Amino acid sequence: MRWLLALLLLVPAQAGTAGQQAPTAQQQADTAEQRADTPEPQATFRAGVEAVTVSIAVRSRRGRVVDDLTEGDFTVLDTGVPVAIDTFYAAEGPISLAILLDISGSMAVGGNMDRARDAVAMTARNLQDRVDEAALFTFDSELREVVSFTQDLARVHSVSLEGRPWGKTSLYDAIAQTATAVGARANQHRALLVVTDGEDTGSDLTPGQVSWIASAIDVPVYLLTVATPIDHTGGEFEAHGEKRARTTATLVELAQWTGGEMRLASTPAHLAAAVRDVLAELRHRYVISFEPGARPGWHPIEIRTRKGDLVVRARGGYVSGPSGGGS
Repeated sequence: MRWLLALLLLVPAQAGTAGQQAPTAQQQADTAEQRADTPEPQATFRAGVEAVTVSIAVRSRRGRVVDDLTEGDFTVLDTGVPVAIDTFYAAEGPISLAILLDISGSMAVGGNMDRARDAVAMTARNLQDRVDEAALFTFDSELREVVSFTQDLARVHSVSLEGRPWGKTSLYDAIAQTATAVGARANQHRALLVVTDGEDTGSDLTPGQVSWIASAIDVPVYLLTVATPIDHTGGEFEAHGEKRARTTATLVELAQWTGGEMRLASTPAHLAAAVRDVLAELRHRYVISFEPGARPGWHPIEIRTRKGDLVVRARGGYVSGPSGGGS
């Protein structure tokens, strides 16, 4: 950006000398006097600074989507310091949703593949045809784009997801790649919905690295983790066994750091409730923007509301400087 500004400043000066006679001594004196009387411009260049955009979901303690807040209800902290909100948007809007389905070998256990197929079908049915857009990806050790982003949701409905699950599970790698594809969509109400059993046996990336990638591009990751009833005996986030508990905790943190959440589902009722909640939250989100900090690198951010009893979900930070541009 600096070289572009310098170039723009140089071009008028060069163009002004071409094909013109040299100014007289009197003209030079008059010009110098005019410059002395003209105040120096302030080098703010705000028009050239990319804004940080943050998508925010707000719920009451009872889980109701809160859709009546105003700009004055929010406070933004950048690295612990309050910053001014430049723009504020609050309305329902079309959704851009990528559905990422786990078809790896671990999904063959306990009917989880059938639960996952049902979750994909429920999600496609609950989107608004010709209004929302969706894409379908599958993964085992590799990521595959089955249906590219489309408003013709029948294309997602009609895909056959039959077949035996097979292969290693590169869950975290697949999330990072698909989140990047979602980040290129123009809709402000965009997200990634991952349907999986939560196991990862083949990723190069760690959950922390994936959270950083998705958070930096403002793509909320929602994890719908399917489980057998024995693994889901006591509530929405309870898991059976120490290993399962560790995996669940890691996935919860990954989702929350990006501004999403995780649900654990073992019955059709759980699946239906989770899908409805995710889409309701995506349908109404607040979008704010502010000027990025001058310090290059990662900036942790926190979004607060004046009403302390509300649950706020938003990405955990952004990258400022040449590597991130404050996006």
